[in-house]
Formats: sequence, C-alpha cells, structure tokens
Amino acid sequence: MESEAELPKTLTTRHKCAACFKQYNKREHLIEHMKTSYHSVHEPKCGVCQKHCKSLESLREHIAGPLSRANCSRILAERGCKLCLEIFDSPTSLREHKEICRLPVPAPLGTEKMPCTEAEIDISVVNNGNHGAGTEAIAIDCEMVGGGSDGSLDLCARVCLIDEDEKLIFHTYVLPQIPVTNYRYEVTGITEEHLRDAMPLKEVRDKVLQFLYNGECIGRLRLDGGKARLLVGHNLEHDLDCLRMNYPDHLLRDTAKYRPLMKTNMVSHSLKYLTRTYLGYDIQLGVHDPYEDCVSVMRLYKRMCAQDHQVGEIGASMAAQHTNSIDYWSSKDLEKMGPDELFEISRSNYRCWCLDSGVCRLDVFPSSGEPVFINAFH
Repeated sequence: MESEAELPKTLTTRHKCAACFKQYNKREHLIEHMKTSYHSVHEPKCGVCQKHCKSLESLREHIAGPLSRANCSRILAERGCKLCLEIFDSPTSLREHKEICRLPVPAPLGTEKMPCTEAEIDISVVNNGNHGAGTEAIAIDCEMVGGGSDGSLDLCARVCLIDEDEKLIFHTYVLPQIPVTNYRYEVTGITEEHLRDAMPLKEVRDKVLQFLYNGECIGRLRLDGGKARLLVGHNLEHDLDCLRMNYPDHLLRDTAKYRPLMKTNMVSHSLKYLTRTYLGYDIQLGVHDPYEDCVSVMRLYKRMCAQDHQVGEIGASMAAQHTNSIDYWSSKDLEKMGPDELFEISRSNYRCWCLDSGVCRLDVFPSSGEPVFINAFH
C-alpha cells in the first residue's frame, strides 16, 4: 500500500520548450535552454506543427528530410511550396503561389567588352536622396582574376551594381593594381582585352561609394546610416576586401552570413545552392555573370524581407522588447513563468531582415553586441 501511495511522487514532470519542443526534466534546464537558444518569432517555423527551427535548412530537414515528421511531410507534399515551405489551404492557392514563387533566370550581361560609360550609370539613383522603391538597397557582385606567382591572389576585375528593381546602375571592368597571372577564363570569361582600358581600382571604389553614400556624411553613415543605402551581396567581406573598401557593418546584408540562410551547423551555403533552393532556378552553369549574381542576391534579400513575423504582436515598442528580454529577469521570476511566457520574452541574437521593410529599423550596434531598435512607424 505504501508503494502505491508513493507512486505519483515518482512521476517526472516534463518541461517542454514552446518553440522547438525540446523537453527537460527540470524547469531550470528549460530556462537555461531559453537563455542560450535565442528563440524568437523571427525563426523559421513549420507551417504544420509550428515548431521553430534555427535555419531554413533545419526547417527543410524537419518537414521534408529523411527523418522528417510524417504528418508535416505529408501536408507539405499535399499543400506546401517546396521553395518557401509555406502551407496553403487549397490546391488553387498553392498553384497561384507557385507561379510567382519560382522566379525566372535573369538575362545575363554576357562577357563582351563593356567599358563603363556615363550611359551605364543611373545618375538619378545617386541624386535621389529619398528611400524610395528601388533605391533603398543596392546589390553588388565582383568577379576576381588571379594575381601572384601562382595566381591564387584574388584581384577584382569586374564590378556590377543593381537596385531593388534589378536595374543595372553601374558596371565596369577593373584594372588590378598588380599584374594578372591567371584570368580564370573558364569561370570569369575575362581576357586581357577586357582589362586593357579598364577603370582603375581607386576610381571604381569612389564610384561605388558615391552610390552607397547617397550624399550622406561619413559621421552620420557610421552612426545610423542616414540616407545611405544598404549593401546586399554574397560574402561581402571578400568583395569589399578586394575593392579595398570599408562600409559600416549595420548597412551590410550578406546572404552568406544571414542566419536563416546558413546550414544547420551555421556554415555558409553557396549562392548557387541558395538560388536553386529558394528561388527555383540555376545560376553559374558556365561563366559567372555578375549581373545574374546581383539579381539573385537581391531576390534572396527581398524574399527574406517580405516574411511576416508579426513582430507588432509582441509588445508595442521594439526598445521595450529589448529591455524586457529574458536576461533582464531574475531567476526567481523566471521560475514562475510557463513555457509560453519564457518564449514571449526570448529574443533573437541576429537582426531579422523583415525589420528592413518598415516595421522598425536598426539604428545602432552598441558595444554589448545586442541590437537596439527604435520605433519606425510613421
């Protein structure tokens, strides 16, 4: 009889994370998980079971991988888009969505000799100081040839810039500062003739910065950007290094380093993989075309910006959200909270690009490394 009376006391209460559904024997273990997982409404989420995942690749594994959840996989196969993983109510809605989700391959510039001229530079983009459609972000891509004794040193030999409307605003071949020892023709399509009358690197850098600064002073640029434009690209650090150019980190949008677009182990995907997986077409099948790559990174950026994470439902002020994060609560208060409450005060450790589309805007990265937001409603 005594053993029967004690039986209920031996049952273990499981504490389940409201975001990723992991379960813990002790509440303090769940709290520690919430402090280190950085769950938030910005994480990719399964449209069937609502499970949050660290990246779109981990969501894809959950919903369509070899060890996927059976019900989620079945519903995706019936009513889901295999590109964006969104679930729809009817076959008609899904069919209409697929027509706009899978994008066409952009027409390449080609590799014919195209020296930069004033006709290829859209001066209106430089002179327009407003953040209007098509001018808020600029995508860049650089093609590299080889320098040094073994041709392994990357030298910028071609630069392309486009706006949000995929309009070419700047294109030129670049004269490297040291001799070229490997043109990497099979990949770049560049020959000695292309670079014979090419623009010097310093002049190219000044032109690119002219577009990006948009008339803004350097002090304002470093503080909050002002009227300066966002720079979108893939592995931007490498492109900027080859251009010998600096640009503030808070104005960079890098598809190689954006958390949702990375592998499950937080390693970068290639632009070719991202384009095929999330836009539905292939690039870089032969000679790399900088315009084609620019369009692809801009489309990826805009697709990530267009996600609706309903950030307004969790507090009226983004600044209040930051100060109300889980790190600001005492252990005693956290012990009283349930899984849903813990998730509500959990905050992302990366800046979601959906915040670029008018809900709120990042202004500063303080020394703590945490983003500070201001309300950007007009």
